[in-house]
Amino acid sequence: MFYGGSVRMEAKYEARKQELLEECAVAPQIFERVLPRLERFMEPFVENLVRKEQCKHASTFVQGLLSNLERKNTESIAYRFGQQRMGLQWFVGKSDWDHQPLRDELVRQVGEQLGEEDGVIVFDPSGFPKSGRDSVGVARQWCGRLGKVDNCQVAICMGYVSSKEHALVDTRLFLPQEWVKDKQRREKAGVPKQVRYRTRHQLCLEMLKQHGETLPHAWITGDDEMGRPYWFRRRLHTLAEQYLLAVASNTQVRDLEVEPPEYSGHGRSPKRPWTRIDKWVGAVSKRIWTKVDVRDGSKGPLAVEVLKRRVVARTDKRQEGHAEVLVIIRFRERDTKRVVQTDYYLSNAAADTPEAEFARAAKAAHRIEECIQRAKSEAGLADYEVRNWKGWHHHQILSLIATWFLVTEARRGKKMDTGDYGAADPRRHQFHPAPCLPMRYSLPHPARTRAVAHSQRTRPPLPLETA
Repeated sequence: MFYGGSVRMEAKYEARKQELLEECAVAPQIFERVLPRLERFMEPFVENLVRKEQCKHASTFVQGLLSNLERKNTESIAYRFGQQRMGLQWFVGKSDWDHQPLRDELVRQVGEQLGEEDGVIVFDPSGFPKSGRDSVGVARQWCGRLGKVDNCQVAICMGYVSSKEHALVDTRLFLPQEWVKDKQRREKAGVPKQVRYRTRHQLCLEMLKQHGETLPHAWITGDDEMGRPYWFRRRLHTLAEQYLLAVASNTQVRDLEVEPPEYSGHGRSPKRPWTRIDKWVGAVSKRIWTKVDVRDGSKGPLAVEVLKRRVVARTDKRQEGHAEVLVIIRFRERDTKRVVQTDYYLSNAAADTPEAEFARAAKAAHRIEECIQRAKSEAGLADYEVRNWKGWHHHQILSLIATWFLVTEARRGKKMDTGDYGAADPRRHQFHPAPCLPMRYSLPHPARTRAVAHSQRTRPPLPLETA
């Protein structure tokens, strides 16, 4: 009996799966309209290339990055479009074209289409696991993708977030000191002579200086690696940039909103004691937390608890830094009310900044994780097989351009269909990034065409959305 029931269950599952697949089928005419839009989309980028074959290769490569290939490297893409791999490999890995004008065009478009005065610039390091020691910048270092120290390359990613959408705009390869000092390895990997050692935070400042005016913003955010060194926060403060940067739970602060110990009349005046922020938050009253709704859920609004306090943090030299605002955001389970996550931030914003505004900036900081995941899973950001400096930057910018095309298509779909398929949980209220749905375009193979059966729909087609 059990075996027969299992067979019937599998048969029902297969039938239901086929129904779902038929409902999700997309008419070929949709992709026929996508291709001309992709060609027009690529025009301002390929204008920065010199030779005709470079323009052609750039368009082909971006189409390959948007395809349904499992591995989106030059060889797979060349075979996908019936081309010899050598031409595409040369274009990406060795051809003498500058990726920077393409990147500047990308930044210009993102600023023009997504820019808002209260936008948020987010910095985040991203690891690319590698074997061997020849790939440019590879070293044993922390790899967030693996959650441990391992052999990898690290890119510092810059993202832009507004209420309209979010997108990656730039990546910089971190070159460890062992690479900077090794002349032989530099020459083999084609690292330009003018490239010197830059810390990850210095790379962030370089990108901010280059793109900050093009991307209107009110906040600079980043994870605890970005917020850990005091000098970085101080530099942003000097540049008049408003920041909200995550810090570790063992960061030591002095509470400026409590009275210092009484002076005994002898020696130096006593100062407020240093306290770890995780210990400090455990002693505060429950009544001083502010509840902030961050998104609408199926069972009602989802909220976080926010606390802010004026503090000074301890610097790397064991001195007092400038006055900052400690912002603590914690999450509780809806049913048990148990605290499941607590995030700590330091900010140079005014002390009277509303808790809801801090929560909005913190929410935006999480968006870069979705940006990176979208670029890696849907546009082959990590699928490169080049080892040199030039090839790495060529692949990165072409992948960012492909990802930006996905963003523009998703926004176009929402503008065309905002009534019947409006999301019950609007993106602007969502605190955590939602899982990214696949948006790969199965472009037709030049050597063959497939007949697609037209089935009778019993339900409206699903909208092409990223979340």
